[in-house]
Amino acid sequence: MGTDELYPPDRLVAAQRATAAAGLDALLLTPGCDLRYLTGYDAHAGERLTCLVLPAEGEPTLVVPRLERPAAEASVGTGLRIVDHADGADPYPLVVAALDGPAAAVGLADRMWAEQVLALRAALPGAAQHLAGEVLRELRIRKSPAEVAALAEAGAAIDEVHLRMGEWLRPGRTEAEVATDIAAAIRAARHVSVDFVIVAAGPNGASPHHGTSDRPIGVGEPVVVDIGGTMPTGYRSDCTRTYLAGGPAPADFVEYYAVLHAAQRAAVAAVRPGITAAAADAAARAPITAAGYGDAFVHRTGHGIGLDGHEEPYLVAGNDRPLEAGMAFSIEPGIYLAGRHGARIEDIVVCTTDGVQRLNTTPTELIAL
Repeated sequence: MGTDELYPPDRLVAAQRATAAAGLDALLLTPGCDLRYLTGYDAHAGERLTCLVLPAEGEPTLVVPRLERPAAEASVGTGLRIVDHADGADPYPLVVAALDGPAAAVGLADRMWAEQVLALRAALPGAAQHLAGEVLRELRIRKSPAEVAALAEAGAAIDEVHLRMGEWLRPGRTEAEVATDIAAAIRAARHVSVDFVIVAAGPNGASPHHGTSDRPIGVGEPVVVDIGGTMPTGYRSDCTRTYLAGGPAPADFVEYYAVLHAAQRAAVAAVRPGITAAAADAAARAPITAAGYGDAFVHRTGHGIGLDGHEEPYLVAGNDRPLEAGMAFSIEPGIYLAGRHGARIEDIVVCTTDGVQRLNTTPTELIAL
């Protein structure tokens, strides 16, 4: 897909309209997913200021370090005004000048560095600071067909890695050794970076964000493998499968894995326009609770995904936002028994006009290696 298809130039106009509607005079966006969403520029985050100045009315300006101007120009083309600053020069007057008038309220990138937030407060003492995410969230939460295609490409790529798990995951190898092989395979499967590799065997599987360790994998142990990365498009993959490393599985594990498998399938099937995020969470949680494992499902059912690995919408109790076509998110219930073992099943799905599309298509049954 072309860059203009995935990062259309009219996004800047849409963001300006949303900025005005929110009562803000401008958005000030430093490197991160919001900047990339609007411009396609995957800017380097460093101590030198890069900042997109997007006034509610008027011409947008990208302020960049002089040494990064060629990269910026190559990414955004000639349609966006770029001004640069030399090392040692104060870049913040360039931001003020790009506003082309006084600003009473500005939206700052949600994850802007504190030193930049404070410098902008000093440069614009009369401007109240708000979160730009309050404006951009509504633009980013519904994916375009090109974005869905990019997420589907990412899903297929990470599926390729899961299908190769038998090459690496076996008793006697450490979690870290397996993770090293997985990371190389993620890169080989067209990702430009590895975002995370969780290989959690036996009792480590009861910690949802375990990571890896030098503990050898035991015979018959369940192993939770949660992996993801970033594609050249900027869009991300994220998929979890639970494996059995040789030998017979613990009897209670087989019992609750069947519960988890049914719950994950039920939650995927529940996705459709109009159902709330909380109801989708409940669809996964209800059968797990009914089977007596409710206290062992310790996290939300899902998170949105796109240019960020975690973004809106969040499938969690209390979130009564209705799902809409184009929203992309994970469905990943888990059951975790402290000190023993755990399991999680995760697919990325997209809410469609009449239901749901799974972007991860490998089997979700327990996989014995």
